[in-house]
Amino acid sequence: MASFLGLFSKDVGIDLGTSNTRVYVKGRGIVYNEPTVVAINLRTDQIITLGTEALKMVGKAPSHIRIVHPIVHGIVSDFEIAEKMLKLIFEKIHRDTLALNPRPRVVTIIPLDVTEVEKKSLEDVVIQAGAREVLLVERPMAAAIGVRLPIHESIGNLILELGGGLSEVAVISLTGVVIWRSLKIGGQTLNKNIINYVKDKFSMLLGDQSAEEIKLKIGSAAKLKEEKEMKIRGRDLVSGLPKEIILNDKQVREAIMPTLKTIVESISSTIERTPPELVADIYQRGIILSGGLSLLRNIDKFIQEKINIPVRIADDPSTSAVRGTGYILEDFQNLKDVIIPSARD
Repeated sequence: MASFLGLFSKDVGIDLGTSNTRVYVKGRGIVYNEPTVVAINLRTDQIITLGTEALKMVGKAPSHIRIVHPIVHGIVSDFEIAEKMLKLIFEKIHRDTLALNPRPRVVTIIPLDVTEVEKKSLEDVVIQAGAREVLLVERPMAAAIGVRLPIHESIGNLILELGGGLSEVAVISLTGVVIWRSLKIGGQTLNKNIINYVKDKFSMLLGDQSAEEIKLKIGSAAKLKEEKEMKIRGRDLVSGLPKEIILNDKQVREAIMPTLKTIVESISSTIERTPPELVADIYQRGIILSGGLSLLRNIDKFIQEKINIPVRIADDPSTSAVRGTGYILEDFQNLKDVIIPSARD
């Protein structure tokens, strides 16, 4: 029956990210790209909304509305909410089909540093949400496919996937990950850095959304040609009243620098453990940056200065990984070797 229903379903690739969930439908491209946030009505136990609309409610919702982030560091943290969220997404992308009960085949992304229990949990969530089959691909591999790196060749490709809650460095060759390192830091970590900096320096409390806005508007990893500044508002920790200050790009860099240095150290340690033949390729070909954090101003220049290796940011880096899942679906016979074993077997 599942196979029959699958005839009316569209194969999909899913990037269940800490900050954003993205869905690629075979033959259509990316059809869903929304924050991984869900608003729940505790009185009815029903989802009110998800994505951008739910994100707008953060810090503003009444007590009977709970705002949930079901994915933490690339791993499912709230199984029930993640399942409900995926069900709604599947229904949304199949509205134009004949399927009353869509059962798509799903290629989904999983972090490198994942346990068998976490892997099985992700597969179970996707199956319970309505998939008839789940295929797993490691995040850096999906990103490498998404940016069209020659993963089949005996060439060393170093890709740095910088997400909202997870950063992964991987050296890829012959359709496999040779050396890797995973860090539970990302764009959300930088937001926390900014919040803590403003709290310590100005005795003012910021919200997550304000920190995100600061990072996007004036955040940078290296010195800018023209100094940027912006007014920010928060709560004075002394008086408890509203407070306004002016923050500049130099102060933001000071706040986020410890996290950026940790990322650079992870790249260095990965290269140090890489076989010499592949290191030679990396020095020649450079480092590829993908993931949403790659959009931070001058992060490529910062890494290049510290590592002394050419660094290039992928085109549309925030969607590299989900595009990779789509390319796997579109050319499955040539890319099926990148699928990792299931924990359900």
